[in-house]
Amino acid sequence: MQLLSLTLKGFRGIRDGLGLDTLTLDFEASCDGAELVAIVGANGRGKSTVLDNMHPYLSMPSRTAAAGAGGFSYYDHVFLPENEKDLVWALEGRCYRSQVVIRLNGRRRTEAFLFELSEAGAWRPVALDDGTVADGKVETYTRCVERLCGSADTFFTSVFGAQGKRHLSDYRNAEIKTLLADLLGQEAIRDLGRKAADTAKLLKVGLVAVRQEIVGMDAEGDRLAREVQAGADVPARIERVDATLRQATVTLEGAREACVRAVAQRDRCRADDARRTQLRAEREAVRSAARTASQELDAQERTERQRLDRLGQRMAKQAAQAAQQRERLHGVQTQCLALLAREPAIQRAARRLPLAERLLALRADRLAACRQDAAAWEQAQGALRLLAQRVQGIEREAGQAALQAQSLARRFGLAAEVPCSGTPLQGRCQLLEDAHEAQALIPSAQAVLQRLADEKADVEREIRAVRARAQALASVEVRVAEAQRRLECARERAARCALLGAKIDEMRAARQRLADSQAELAALAPVDEGGGMSPADAEEQETIGVALSGIEERRGRQSAQVQQALARLDAVLATLPPPFEARMLADAEAARDRALAAHAAATRGQQEAQRQAQALTLAREQQALLEDRRTKATRRAARIESAMGDWILLARCMSNDGLIALAIDDAGPALSALANDLLLASYGPRFTVSILTQAETAKGEKREDFDIVVHDAESGESKSVRLMSGGERVWINECLVRAVALYLAQTGERRYETLFSDEADGALDPARKRMFGAMKREVLRLGGYRREFFISQTPELAGMADAVIDLEALKADSLPAPFTYGDGVIAEDRME
Repeated sequence: MQLLSLTLKGFRGIRDGLGLDTLTLDFEASCDGAELVAIVGANGRGKSTVLDNMHPYLSMPSRTAAAGAGGFSYYDHVFLPENEKDLVWALEGRCYRSQVVIRLNGRRRTEAFLFELSEAGAWRPVALDDGTVADGKVETYTRCVERLCGSADTFFTSVFGAQGKRHLSDYRNAEIKTLLADLLGQEAIRDLGRKAADTAKLLKVGLVAVRQEIVGMDAEGDRLAREVQAGADVPARIERVDATLRQATVTLEGAREACVRAVAQRDRCRADDARRTQLRAEREAVRSAARTASQELDAQERTERQRLDRLGQRMAKQAAQAAQQRERLHGVQTQCLALLAREPAIQRAARRLPLAERLLALRADRLAACRQDAAAWEQAQGALRLLAQRVQGIEREAGQAALQAQSLARRFGLAAEVPCSGTPLQGRCQLLEDAHEAQALIPSAQAVLQRLADEKADVEREIRAVRARAQALASVEVRVAEAQRRLECARERAARCALLGAKIDEMRAARQRLADSQAELAALAPVDEGGGMSPADAEEQETIGVALSGIEERRGRQSAQVQQALARLDAVLATLPPPFEARMLADAEAARDRALAAHAAATRGQQEAQRQAQALTLAREQQALLEDRRTKATRRAARIESAMGDWILLARCMSNDGLIALAIDDAGPALSALANDLLLASYGPRFTVSILTQAETAKGEKREDFDIVVHDAESGESKSVRLMSGGERVWINECLVRAVALYLAQTGERRYETLFSDEADGALDPARKRMFGAMKREVLRLGGYRREFFISQTPELAGMADAVIDLEALKADSLPAPFTYGDGVIAEDRME
């Protein structure tokens, strides 16, 4: 995997460290050809935030609280309503783009997109062979990334060294085996083990179900036995219910005949009942019409009285409005007179406004010139810092070249001391061959020293020239402050004049308003507060009185007409015969309903007796079938118990303590050898390590375990890495982690061409830190890696890098440009 570019938007670490909302890094341009790339900057500049996002996985490993899902959340590390991580990377010749959008506006939501660069140069969503397409969902994105790059645990354990990462020696037995199984590609075996365990669990669940089924069969058998025993008296019960049904049938026929006679009598009286109902309906209609007419008269009366009330209110309101209008006009005259009193000052400000604006423009031009000088001074200071860093880099490179030249000279000096020189063995002597090779490299090393000396002299001359330019602009800050103060004074004076001059139009409007208010006061007729009544109001009051009198007359006439109609209808109702008594029909129907209910109950009793007889026959048949099912279920439970034992054994064989443990034992010597090669190349021959996957108990038996044993050649002792000092543990742990990465690079299906590490050298002394940098290059050489990005606070280690990403420079670029000043002084006229 190679990194091409990274854009972070809305991350707290970048905002707090650099003061930027968005940070973009072009790795392809700034790190082209570099093997070791250092990310440097002061504490809190956001180095770990940058490194934690230089991978496509949805995690920031140094901020992860716990392993697994839920151990990390982007929402704690972003602050904008919409935040974004945009990473462009390449893998196996293909270019990909990871775009993660974290939204905080409203409901929190994360969208993750994975694109692939097509041959036509367009980004398209990644599609896997199984049909999975990166559609913006986090689950789909994670599945696509792990299919392309492998599991996140493997990546962060072997390739990515996050800050605060656990040492391999701190892992428990089960954890290290699970981790090594992932690293060694034993996921297929573990999947088989999990499937076997799941099968055993399912068989166990099935066995429980079968046993529960047997228990249920036993309970069912007891129930059927009770049913057979309880149905012994069913034949006698059938005879009793048949006799009851015959008696209920006779009673029902008599009740139906009585009901038919009552219905015939009711039909004979139906005509008189219809006439009576019609007359009562007419009587009710007359009363309803009378009520409706009375309500209409009441409504008309309320309407007329409301008109009378509104007439009084309107007269009072007209008097109040006249008083308010007169008071408002007096207030307008007072305001206009107060505003016209300020007219001389406003006229004077309007005349002085052009002069104030010309002075403001002159002082703004002076401030701009001063700021240009300040920018030139700041550029000179930045150039001095860059040139100083360049001198330090040349000195570090010269030191390394000098050490290499000394080493070559020492190796060439061995040519005279090798005893096999001049003998037939000199063709096979490795020391003599190394000395001759050093002789060929000595001129190039001396040329490098001379080139570095020339470069240092050129840079020092450039430093002197830039320092001279900076000293010429030393007083720029004082001039900027004075120009800024004068500009503010001119701006305030011009603002006051503009504010007063804008009120000229307001003066003309005030004169017009004063004249209008005087005209309205002159035209306003006085209103008598006690109030006489206008002719229109008097005419309306008289109309309302006539309407109320007419309403009272109509109410009397309607009352007399209603009484006459009701008396006529009551006389006709008195001539009709008495109505049919519905109680007789109701009693007959109730008797019929009781007979029907008794007959239905007798029928249900007969059906229930017949059902019980059928249930007795069915229960006896079910007893025979149940016994056969119970025998088969018992045999099936025995077969499940046997199969479950086989699957449990297979799951254990495919677990961490089975075939996976054997694979780890096979990989242990290879990992130890790679770690020892790194220790020898970078630290020397003092330490060698071995990986133990079994330990001996007090009884002399072997049990599964994991430990890293370190052999010290100086003391001759062997002890666990947990008992070593902090710096030695860091050294050995980094060698082991990089050995795992080398092992994966040699045997794994995927190749990661980029390594990452975050401040892993904190516990090392200065000499060991240089050796630590040498180990990094050895890892790149042995594993065929292209590049390593690392964070270090050690200048010696950062100086050994081929390229540097300096966050301090990004911090300086993000600050607002200081004011610059010119040398000239612009004369100005003071405004009186």
